[in-house]
Parts: sequence; structure tokens; C-alpha cells
Amino acid sequence: MDEILTYAQAEPAGAVTYAAADGLLSSVWLLVAIPLASAAILLLLGRRADRWGHWLGVAAIGAAFVLGLTSFFQLRGLENKSVELSLWDFITVGDLRVDFGLLFDPLAAVFVLLITGVGFLIHLYAVEYMAHDEGRRRFFAYFNLFVAAMLLLVLGNNYVMLYFGWEGVGLASYLLISFWYGRPSAATAGKKAFLMNRVGDAGLAIGIFILFATLGTTQYDEVFSSVGGLASGTVLVLGLLLLLGAAGKSGQFPLQAWLPDAMEGPTPVSALIHAATMVTAGVYLIARSNPIFSANETLQLVVVSVGALTLLMGCVIGAAKDDIKRVLAWSTVSQIGYMFLGVGLGGAAYALAIVHLLAHGFFKANMFLGAGSVMHGMNDQVDIRRFGGLSKYMKITWITFMMGWLAIIGMFPFSGFFSKEPIIVAAFEREGWTAWLFGGAALLGAGLTAFYMTRLFVLTFHGPKRWTEDIEHPHESPKLMTIPLILLAIGSVGAGFLLATSVPDWLTATAGLGGEHAEHAAVLPHWLLTALSLVVTVLGAGLAWALFRNGTAVAPQPAGVLVTAARRNLYTDAFNEVVFEKPGIFLTRALVFLDNRGVDGLVNGLAAGVGGGSGRLRRWQTGFVRSYATSILTGALLVVAAFLAVQAGWLA
Repeated sequence: MDEILTYAQAEPAGAVTYAAADGLLSSVWLLVAIPLASAAILLLLGRRADRWGHWLGVAAIGAAFVLGLTSFFQLRGLENKSVELSLWDFITVGDLRVDFGLLFDPLAAVFVLLITGVGFLIHLYAVEYMAHDEGRRRFFAYFNLFVAAMLLLVLGNNYVMLYFGWEGVGLASYLLISFWYGRPSAATAGKKAFLMNRVGDAGLAIGIFILFATLGTTQYDEVFSSVGGLASGTVLVLGLLLLLGAAGKSGQFPLQAWLPDAMEGPTPVSALIHAATMVTAGVYLIARSNPIFSANETLQLVVVSVGALTLLMGCVIGAAKDDIKRVLAWSTVSQIGYMFLGVGLGGAAYALAIVHLLAHGFFKANMFLGAGSVMHGMNDQVDIRRFGGLSKYMKITWITFMMGWLAIIGMFPFSGFFSKEPIIVAAFEREGWTAWLFGGAALLGAGLTAFYMTRLFVLTFHGPKRWTEDIEHPHESPKLMTIPLILLAIGSVGAGFLLATSVPDWLTATAGLGGEHAEHAAVLPHWLLTALSLVVTVLGAGLAWALFRNGTAVAPQPAGVLVTAARRNLYTDAFNEVVFEKPGIFLTRALVFLDNRGVDGLVNGLAAGVGGGSGRLRRWQTGFVRSYATSILTGALLVVAAFLAVQAGWLA
């Protein structure tokens, strides 16, 4: 058997030793280094790399994928399927010791393959999509930086390394969402994403501080082996802080508002964020921290509640949107909600959530890139009410998008059926009334997903033409864009079954993941739940097809209370503005006023007083001897008068 990297405490305390490993497992650090080096080259060379920089960006991710795939197969041959590598001391302050270390285990391995595999196809697609953009070289530099940060996030062997990658992902997302910063909407969207993520990031940072304060370490293995000794309240607070960070990155309630606005970036950015990188980070954090979340039932209930609420919110809002990318964005919010529901259920459901995450990476990237293909052929039009009949003009985009649509609604035998249906069943396996609550929410979400995604598909590719006057001949996209669509469509068809039959057993090697399907019997038989899931899916899709097969009105129509609320994002943005933004603006203005009139006023007033007084005293300095003699005489007379007054008792 191959010799694996080992990580152990040796004498004296704090020393780290590890044995060399054969093969590529000793070079897993290159997974991060290759795209990071590519990003640095593209940024440092500047315009000198404009002609070939995009191909360097694609090659870097392709090389990382080959390395990740090779390392994955080598990892399969190891008995304990875990490689931990310490590169150097990152932080050594007092009792705090943090290594710059990497962990390549089953959970990290599947994320590496998703990030680099799907990421490579998105990079390849972006070569043609961004062909006419003057900033293409800079775009690929940011793209590579994004992937490098996400790989560090999933490969770090402690929470500080995770946080390092976490912040890198946040930086890269800001740069990419606001890539077209000349557009006010893009600049605003980037700022919104950055600020809302900072809220979640602050929660994660405080959670890491608590880990060190209570356990004295941030190393995964040491934290997880010690979490059982923590008080229940400490575990709850720690888990809630980690959940806040996860909700921020994954766009879950109450920090979901930034994710749809991220559509202001180029379409490949949307695909990378929603399919392979940023939004999956929160699910990864909870799955990696499963010993913490499994140690407190209240904490698990909160995670499940967040997931169930968010998946329904995403469905309801997505059904009222007309922007093709925003519909897909809200579908991501909803599908990540299913993943949060899975990791919140605990036990074997952790693996089910990861299966859905991986399958989602294929069909969501497929549909986002398909949306970009539609925009490419429709002069960047995004309003699905202005589409219709495109199946005749964009055959490849139509067929590949259809595969993604059937997958996301969970139609048998496409990938979404094998990844989402087990989560619905697992939700019905909870004890007591919560089985009906959360299982019902998951089942209702399946029907709503089928409705609004069918609406999107039908209005885009079927029905009468509703094009604007500037659209004459919609056309299919070039091969560099359609080839990734075809490959992702194949994954949308078959990935779910392959993942559902292999990933749970593969993840068993990671503590707390995989294992038996359930601890409790479902309130309804498995076959009945599967049948119900398919029935509500068919009903939702059929209703949407019946309503929108002939198109829809372009002009705004009077809407009911629910539709109006959905169009306004269920007033979540308005709530944030009233509760957080406006009080924050008022407080900021008050502090600025206090600073200008109070702090600066005091300092400036003192300076003005000294300056004014010195100016008046300066008038006494005339240069004439008679003036000085008069002053001396006057002073002497005042002193004599004071002595006389004291002797006379006037000043006693």
C-alpha cells in the first residue's frame, strides 16, 4: 500500500512530523498553487498577456482537474483514505499554533473534482463568451483566483485555512460580480454581495475564536475529538455562528438577498458561483463540521428550518421573475435550501446533501450556460416574456437546456430525481410532527420547482415569437460554447444515479458522513413518497405548460397579493432597508456630525482660540522702545497697587 502522509504531535510539544508520500498525493498543494500562479501571471503581465491569457487560465484549471482526478484515484487505494500535509507554520502566537496544512479526504476529493471539472468547462465556455470584451485577460485572472480560493477552502485542514479560502472567495466574487463596474447596477450588486457576506464572515470568525478559546485549537481532528466535552450551550452558540457564515456564502435566509443580484456579472460568473464554487461553501462548512452540528439537536433543527424556509422562498420568488438569469438564481437559493435541509437532518442525510450538491453542479451549470447561449443569440435580451419559439433556431441549446430542466425538477430518470428525492424521503423520516412539516415543505418545493422551471423553459423555447424589433435571426452559439453545454447535459442525465450509488459509501470514510439510510421509519412508505414526489412534479410542470404554452403578456398585469410580494422578493429587501440600512445610515450620519462638529470642532476651536489670541498679542509687539517702556511701567504700577491693596486689607 502507498505510504500516506501522516500528521502527528511529536516531542517536544508542538513539533510536527510527516512522512513523504509516493505519487501525486504529496503534491496536493499544487491544486491551489496552479490556478493561483496563473492568476498572478495574468495580473502582473497586464496587457502583454491579452492575446493568450485566457488560454493560460483555461489550461491552469484543466491541469488542476487532471491532478485532482489522478489524486482521487490514488486516494481510493489507501486504507484510511485520508492524506494530511503540513507545509509550514502559518501562525505561532502564544498558545495559538496554526499550520498551513491541507487535508485530502473523501469529502475534499469530491469537491475538488466538482470545482475543477465543472470549473474547467465554464472556463472553456467563457473563452468565446468573453471574446469581445476588452477585459478578458483580467476576467480570467479573477476566474482563476476564484477557483484557487475555493480549492484552499475545501482543502484546508483547519478552520483558519478554511477562513483564508473563505475570504479569498469573497474577494474574487466581488471582483467578478462587479466586473462591468461601469454599470451602476453591477457596482451596486458587487457591493451588496460583499457587505452581506461580511455579516456571515463575522459570524464564522467569531466561531473560530470560540473554538480556540474553548478547545485551544482550530485543527479539524482535534476540534472534532474534543467537541463532546463542550457544554450544550457552547455547542449551540458555536454552531449558530458557523451557520451564519454558511448562510452568507450559500445565500440562505436571512442572507439570501445578494445572490440573485449577483447576476449583474458576466454569465460564466453566475455559472461558476451557482454551480461549482461559492454557494457550495456553506454546505461544505456544515458537512465538514458535522460532529459539531450532530452534537446538538436544537442546532440541527435550526439548520433544517433555515433550509426548508429558504427552499420555499426561492420557489415562490422564482415563479414571479421574468429575467432568465434571476429565475435560475432563485432556483439556486431553493436547491441549496434542499442541501441545508439534508445536512440539518444529520446522519446519512449528510451524504444525501452532498450527492444533490454534486448533481446540482452539473445541471445548474448547464442551465446557466444555456441562458448565456440564449442571450448570445438574442442580443443580450434577458426577459423570458420576449423570447418564445427558440427551439427552432437554437437546437443544441434547447436540447441541453431541456436536460437541465428535467434534472432540476426531479423527473425520472434524470439526475435530480436520484439526488433530491432521497432528501424528501429523509425529511419524512424525522420523529414526530416535524416529519410532516419539513417533509411537506420539501414535497411542496418539488411541485413549485416543477412549475416555475417549466414556465422558464416554455416561455424561452416554445410558444409564439415575442421578440423585440432588433431581433431578426437568433442563432446557435459557437462550438466553444456548445461543447461544454453538451458535456454538462450528459452529466445532467446520468450523474445523479452514478453519484447516488457511489458517493454515500465513499463518504463513509469521513467521520459522520454516509452509513445507513435512516434511523427512523418514514411516516409514509418509501414507494408512496417517491410516487407523491413524481405526481406533484408532473402536476406542477403540467400546470405551467398549460398556462404558458401560448406565451404570456409582456406588459405588467394586475397581480394578487402573493404575486406582488414575490416580485418584490417577499419584501426581504425592504425589511433589510428599514431594519438595517436606514438605521445604519442614520447612525453613520450622526457619527459623522459628531466627528465634524464635536471632535473636529473641539480641536479646530482650540486651534482657532490659540491662533486668535496670538494674533491679538502680536499687536503689542510694535518694535518701539516707548511702547515697551510704557508696558513695563504699567506692569510695575499694577504690582505696586496689588501690594498696597494687600497691606490695606482690600484683598484679604
